[in-house]
Amino acid sequence: MADSSGKPSVLFVCVHNAGRSQMAAAWLTRLAGDRVEVRSAGSNPGASVNPAAVEAMAEVGIDISAETPKILTIDAVRESDVCITMGCGDTCPVFPGKRYLDWKLDDPAGQGVEAVRPVRDEIKTLIEGLIKEIAPKATA
Repeated sequence: MADSSGKPSVLFVCVHNAGRSQMAAAWLTRLAGDRVEVRSAGSNPGASVNPAAVEAMAEVGIDISAETPKILTIDAVRESDVCITMGCGDTCPVFPGKRYLDWKLDDPAGQGVEAVRPVRDEIKTLIEGLIKEIAPKATA
């Protein structure tokens, strides 16, 4: 389960690619470093990343303010080993040999940072479990 670089690749999908999937991609990038290739996309991308999500991630030292929502493509799914939807009813095109997960997460759209913090923290916990499974640190 890896791309040509030998790294597993993960695609996070939600409708607008403006909150949950952006936070998940940022957490995975921060916690796994270069051990995992990270993508995020949406079936109907928003105009910009949710400001409350940007604020919540900034509180933990992760800047997602420069990220932009991207459209979900067949190629993005095809090129990913693990496709994770964020509990928003989206579906990914299904390809044999891929792993599909659905993380049931509250939608932070239109909510203040107080409502986004618990979602941010739940995503971090899910990401930590995912990393242990797909990209554990090498033990010396």
